Amino acid sequence: MDPSVVIVVAIVFGVLGTVCFPLARALARRIEGRSVQTAVPADVTERLDRIERAVETVALEVERISEGQRFVTKLMAGRSEPARLTERT
Repeated sequence: MDPSVVIVVAIVFGVLGTVCFPLARALARRIEGRSVQTAVPADVTERLDRIERAVETVALEVERISEGQRFVTKLMAGRSEPARLTERT
């Protein structure tokens, strides 16, 4: 077989594949009906909003806890010696 014929056939099939493959995919999606329902239902949106608010609330509480921990650590580090219990005799 002549090498020029092989090159021409490869180019023709390459161009046809490049053009026809996306068209075939678009046609298959239209037939399948996948692109029809893209909207999120209202109840799912409401649930996601509630979850988002809950996560923000938890984040604020964790920040408050960490601020308290930093404050206590700073107080403990500022002491020169630990408090001792004195015995009464």
